[in-house]
Amino acid sequence: MKRLVGLGLLALAASASAQDRPVPYWASIQSGEAMMRTGPARTYPGIWLYQRRDLPVRVLKRHENWRLIQDSEGTQGWMLRTMLSDTRTALVRGSSPRPVHANAEEGSRVRYLAEPGTVGRVDDCGDGWCHIKFGNKEGHIKVADLWGVEPNEVVD
Repeated sequence: MKRLVGLGLLALAASASAQDRPVPYWASIQSGEAMMRTGPARTYPGIWLYQRRDLPVRVLKRHENWRLIQDSEGTQGWMLRTMLSDTRTALVRGSSPRPVHANAEEGSRVRYLAEPGTVGRVDDCGDGWCHIKFGNKEGHIKVADLWGVEPNEVVD
């Protein structure tokens, strides 16, 4: 029993720790259901229920255990910080599928096309490219094709 409680506390500390860094910063929705509210308390009305784990969000402000977030469509509202994760994800933007390359260079082989709105986990971003994983598929995609990474950001 102690071990389970300890693991739970560790997970809670990990999800909250990096959320104390300077704003703005990127995060993702940790839960399969997360409510966005008009203000930083449960007493404020809910304005949007997100039902998509790993969706990237931009954290704009902090207020105690609440974060003012913005989603890819520009909607802003408050979310409890325990609903957010430090896992870096990105959403494929655009109106047509985007190429995911074997290497982080324009001339490399295209492994597959990623549909707009698809969410993947990103790491190793720099020089205009990110390594991205969509389930068991992975490759490199241009940062310009993503929402969830700044144009010149380096992600390790």
